[in-house]
Amino acid sequence: MSELITAELVDLDLSATTKDAAARSLAERMAAARRVTDLEGFLADVAAREAQMPTGLDGGIGIPHCRSEHVTAPTLAFGRSGRGIDFGAADGPADLIFLIAAPAGADDDHLTILSGLARRLMDPEFTDALRAGTDPGAVAALIRGEEPPEPDAAAAAEVHAAEGEARTGAPVGEGPGTGGAGASGNAPFRIVAVTSCPTGIAHTYMAAESLAAAGRTEGVEVTVETQGSAGFQKLDPAVIASADAVIWAHDVEVREKGRFRGKPLVDVGVKAGINRPAELIAEARRKAERGEVATLAESEGGTDSGAGSGADHAHFGVRLRTYLMSGVSYMVPFVAAGGLLIALSFAIGGYEIANAKSVADHFVWGEADSWAALLNQIGSAAFAFLVPVLAGYIAYGMADRPALVPGFVGGSIALTVNAGFLGGLVAGLLAGAVVMAIQRVPVHATLRGIMPVLVIPLIASAAVGFLMFIVVGKPIASLQSALTDWLNGLSGSNAVILGVVLGLMMCFDMGGPLNKVAYAFAVGGLADPTDGSLKVMAAVMAAGMVPPLALALATTARKKLFTKTERENGRAAWVLGASFITEGAIPFAAADPLRVIPSVMAGGAVTGALSMAFGATLRAPHGGIFVVPLIGQPFLYLLAIAAGTLVAAALVVVLKGARRTADPAGEAEPADAPVPVAA
Repeated sequence: MSELITAELVDLDLSATTKDAAARSLAERMAAARRVTDLEGFLADVAAREAQMPTGLDGGIGIPHCRSEHVTAPTLAFGRSGRGIDFGAADGPADLIFLIAAPAGADDDHLTILSGLARRLMDPEFTDALRAGTDPGAVAALIRGEEPPEPDAAAAAEVHAAEGEARTGAPVGEGPGTGGAGASGNAPFRIVAVTSCPTGIAHTYMAAESLAAAGRTEGVEVTVETQGSAGFQKLDPAVIASADAVIWAHDVEVREKGRFRGKPLVDVGVKAGINRPAELIAEARRKAERGEVATLAESEGGTDSGAGSGADHAHFGVRLRTYLMSGVSYMVPFVAAGGLLIALSFAIGGYEIANAKSVADHFVWGEADSWAALLNQIGSAAFAFLVPVLAGYIAYGMADRPALVPGFVGGSIALTVNAGFLGGLVAGLLAGAVVMAIQRVPVHATLRGIMPVLVIPLIASAAVGFLMFIVVGKPIASLQSALTDWLNGLSGSNAVILGVVLGLMMCFDMGGPLNKVAYAFAVGGLADPTDGSLKVMAAVMAAGMVPPLALALATTARKKLFTKTERENGRAAWVLGASFITEGAIPFAAADPLRVIPSVMAGGAVTGALSMAFGATLRAPHGGIFVVPLIGQPFLYLLAIAAGTLVAAALVVVLKGARRTADPAGEAEPADAPVPVAA
């Protein structure tokens, strides 16, 4: 097994001033050591990981890291900055920079070492020794664990135990003197925790160690399940059953959530587990004292907003976006299935097929119209769930399973009172808010078992039904009607302006919240299609196809401006763009956001404007070029997509070419050039 870090991978006088420059400087050492095969491809993977969440930690630590197919062996490079580099930590710049590189299929032993390092970064003696070191070889040995900060066998044994826990998934913070059982005559407060991060290398284990240390300080028994890259061993069901509360510190979905149902739950991003563990433990105790049942939906976002806080403490706008995206994500499959079936029925039997008799009463096997009517009625049945599912899963995103019933009821009432898509949004938010309010009311322990299955659905459904029928339903229905009339009346410059706005939204974050808002606005109109809403759907899908198609074209036209990995992604982007999968452009945007995102936004705006100006319509909510026969004005529609693609591709090429001319020293090497190696 190759050494994780050597003296050649240590820079005790890192001169970089930005996180990108720091990553490049350390990555070049990895490439020289033949640990990285494609420098630019690896840096693109690092940038993509950094875009998910800043990797700065309190205490002056930056840990950019990723898994990459361009890494030959798990590797650490360490740099020490005299001036500090901003990695997004709340307390300021980092002076200790670790670049962690793991192969796509890294073995468990190496990942265990990496997780052990992550735990040791929580030890002030270790970080003080790194700041005081003067010899690269000695610092490398210290990081490998061969030279402890102080020659103390007990400290070394503690590090070894931490590494063993990472391998086995054993509880963290157990044992004599840790505040566990036996620390006093009374049973201690018990917490089970889960930690995880997108890469599963660093933050996962640092959060586990931080929570365990805080538990020892507070006299609380903390048992942690680390769901990291080295795999995970599930907590013993008996340990979960005996726990008084649960903490999730995670940025990816917690696996097998149902194990924790019925417990008070604190759900935050993984960096909150690192930076403020004592607060989380105190919050868990407060929830247990109030008798709150685990509201799993508070965790559905599970991501850090970038400020180190999780869903429970996120800005209201972030939480609202998470709730809405939960509803939209569950709604989209109904929209896709129902919309495509309806579109196929129109292709076979014409638009008048919507008025056909029920196929349950009249169906002729040999008639095309009967099959068209069958497809139309199945699709219409699927579409009938659109608003209730949206409302139900917005409520679920706020308050978990107890909110599903009032959410679906509110969504169904929205259809009854003609409040439509907007009514579904409001009904879901009302249902979630009502259930969350009920869950905050203290109840006797004997009633907790029936609260989520009987009491909460009953009371919340009655409350939401009253609000939707009597209070807010009619005003929302009037607003929905006004919006429909406005869409139907769009023409000329107004339609073009709306197309520009929708195109910009679809291309700004390529599958993110703004993209989803524009898409949800379009598919909401398909529930009760009009000429205006069909034009909106066409503009949205056309603009959403532009980013991947533009990057595919750019990588084909000017190969030298892109790395080998980007050119490979470009070939795949042809298919993704043609299929209306906007996310195909994300790798390019993550690697070079300042040039790629404005370029594709410009192309999307052109396409959206032209689609609206041409009067193109679309009844299918998905499908890309594969549903062109179902599009009104298909040739002009394709022309709009082609125009936007050319504009975006040209801008990408111009901006990347200008960068290369203006800053040749900072530009990537041609992808086919040999990787520098040590002499």
